[in-house]
Amino acid sequence: MMPQYAEGIPFLKIDEEKERIWFEVGDDKADRIYAFYEKYLKENPYDFALSKEYAPGFYFFMDELERQKKRFEYLKGHVTGPLTFSLGIPDQKKRPIYYDADILDVIVKAISQKAVWQIKELQKHADKVIIFIDEPILSAFGSSTYLGLTREDVIRLLNEVIDAVHNAGAASGIHCCGNTDWSIIASTKIDIINFDAYLFTRSIAIYPNEINDFLKRGGFLAWGIVPTSEAIRKESADSLYNKMTNDMNQLFNANTFKDILLRQCLITPSCGTGSMQETDARAVFKMLKEMGKRFKEA
Repeated sequence: MMPQYAEGIPFLKIDEEKERIWFEVGDDKADRIYAFYEKYLKENPYDFALSKEYAPGFYFFMDELERQKKRFEYLKGHVTGPLTFSLGIPDQKKRPIYYDADILDVIVKAISQKAVWQIKELQKHADKVIIFIDEPILSAFGSSTYLGLTREDVIRLLNEVIDAVHNAGAASGIHCCGNTDWSIIASTKIDIINFDAYLFTRSIAIYPNEINDFLKRGGFLAWGIVPTSEAIRKESADSLYNKMTNDMNQLFNANTFKDILLRQCLITPSCGTGSMQETDARAVFKMLKEMGKRFKEA
C-alpha cells in the first residue's frame, strides 16, 4: 500500500524482489529537497500523478469509468496516510523516516498532491469525490513503539492532507482497521470516520462525547460491518444487520443522538478485499448491497 504512492519522493528506494522499501538519504539531501519544493510550489498536481507502473489498479478503474459512459454521484479515491507512510518506512539506519522532519514534510506534501491529482481525475466522472486516508498504523498509537508520536502531531499532519482535499473540492475520509484513540480522529477536520464495526464498535463507543461532537458538526460514521475475512462465509445480511443495530445501541445509550447517527451513517466493508479469495470478495460486496437495502427499508 505504500510503494504505489512512493513515486517522486526523494531518496525512496524499492526492491521488488525482496519486497522492501526504504529511504537512502544521502549527502545531497538539501539539493534534492530544494528540487522537490520547486516542483511543489508550481501547484500543479499533475506533476505528482500516479503512474500506471506504480498504480495500475487506478488506471483499470479509470478505464472502467470511461466504459460506463455515465456520470456518478460519488466516486472514491484513496491515499496511504502520512503517518502510516512515514512510520512504516525506515531510513538506511532502520529508523522510521517520520523522525526526519525534513523528509516528513516532503512526504505529507507529496501525498497531499497525489490526493489532489486523483480528485482532478475523478471529478471528470463524478459530481462529488471522496478521498480516503488509510491510517492502519494509528492502531498502535500510544504504544512504546511510537512514544514520540503526540496527539497534536497526528492532528496536524492529517489536517494538512485533509485541507488539500477540501481545497480541491472533495470530501475527506479516514480508515483505521484496528482499535485506536478515536477522539483524536474526531478532532481533525475529517468528514467521514470509517472503522471496523465488525470487531471494534466497543472501542469507538468509549468516546461518546467526541463522536457526538463530530456528528453534530456534520461528520459521518462509516460502519465497516461486512467482514473482509473468512468470517464472511458464516454471516448473512440478516446477521450483520442485527449485529449493527445492536451495536448502534451502544452509542445511543452513550447519549449520542439517534436520529443524527442514523442520518449520518454509511455502510462499508471492514477493510480492503485485495487479499481475499475472489469468491469471498464478491460475497462481501453482495452482502454490502443487501445490507444497504435493509437499512433503506427499515
